[in-house]
Amino acid sequence: MTNEVVNSTKEKMGKTMNVLRDELASLRAGRANPRVLDRILVDYYGTPTPIQQLGNIASPEPRILQISVWDVKAIKEVEKAIQKSDLGINPTNDGKVIRLVFPELTEERRRELCKTVKKKAEESKIAVRSIRRDANDQIKKQEKSSEITEDDRKQLENEIQKLTDDFIKDIDTTAAAKEKEIMEV
Repeated sequence: MTNEVVNSTKEKMGKTMNVLRDELASLRAGRANPRVLDRILVDYYGTPTPIQQLGNIASPEPRILQISVWDVKAIKEVEKAIQKSDLGINPTNDGKVIRLVFPELTEERRRELCKTVKKKAEESKIAVRSIRRDANDQIKKQEKSSEITEDDRKQLENEIQKLTDDFIKDIDTTAAAKEKEIMEV
C-alpha cells in the first residue's frame, strides 16, 4: 500500500510534466510548428473538431504552415477558427489550401513569450509541490492508522521529496530549453 502512494505520486507528477510540455510546444517560437494548432477546434457540422482531424498540416518553409483540408466545404470554418484563436495570424486561403505565414518575432514579443514560459513552469512547480503535499498527508494518515511505522514514513517522505526534486529540475530544464529556442534569432 505504501508503494502505491509513491507510484501514484510519480504518475501525477509525470502528467503535470506532460501538460507543461504540451503547453510549451503550442507556444510560437519563430518557426512554424504544427503543434500551435493543437488547441484550435473547428465547428465542423456542429461538432468541435481539432484541425488535425480535418486535413493535412505541412510546413513547406520554416515560417509557413499549410493546411490541406479534406472537405473543401470546411475551409471557411477552419479559417474562422484560426482567426478566432489566440494565434494572432491571419490565414490566407486559395480555395484548396490555407496558409499561415508566421512573422519574425520582435525582441519585445520574444521577451513576452519567455515570461509566459516562466509562468507556465512556475504553475507546474506549484502543481508538483501540491502533489507532494497530498502524498505526504496520505503517508501521515497511514502512520496514524498504524499501517506503517515512523521509519517507513520517513523513508517514504524522502522518496517523495526526491521525486519532487527530480521533477522540478526537469521542469526547469524544459523551460530553459524553450526560452533558448524562443530567443534564438
